[in-house]
Amino acid sequence: MKIEADECRAALTLIRRAIEEHCPPGVLPSEEMVNGLYGPELIGEAQAIAAAIVATVERLETQKSRASKGHAG
Repeated sequence: MKIEADECRAALTLIRRAIEEHCPPGVLPSEEMVNGLYGPELIGEAQAIAAAIVATVERLETQKSRASKGHAG
């Protein structure tokens, strides 16, 4: 099954909007910055989204670790 570029772009836009609304500010660069960092291809946007997800998880793990240390002491 082959997916058209327009459908991929629409899917990535939907994911980008969800990250922008629900993840910490700054984990996902603007679309213009993504073009400069990763390139203008769709895979560049996908790489930036993947990095934003990883950064969000790392931040949540750090917060959880700090919270549990605070309760242990």
